[in-house]
Amino acid sequence: MYNEVIMNEFYSPENVGVIKGASACGKIVSPVCGEIVKIFVSVENDRIMDAKFQTFGCAATIAATSMATREIIGKSLTAASKITEKDILEMLGGELPEIKAYIPALIVETIHDMIDDYNKNTK
Repeated sequence: MYNEVIMNEFYSPENVGVIKGASACGKIVSPVCGEIVKIFVSVENDRIMDAKFQTFGCAATIAATSMATREIIGKSLTAASKITEKDILEMLGGELPEIKAYIPALIVETIHDMIDDYNKNTK
């Protein structure tokens, strides 16, 4: 059902966990099937210094969140906000089963929620 890229990431995800005292946390619950995605970040000078995640979901959602956290570490919040669904799909090897086509949008929405949370916390 899933390609090798997704399965490898699912079996060995990076950045799993919580950042105590995080600068921000994005959380989205999928209206499609109830999956929960949380992304925690530590931000210094508008740059994401660390990112961790907790995901309750399928292999592809876990893989996508792991890859997304790796992608945003070191980026500015502005650069992170520009990550697209297409970018997430490419990270996943360019393909998902049709029934899982919502996953890139779920991850992008979680990143945007994290940035919104950061902006609320710093103003």
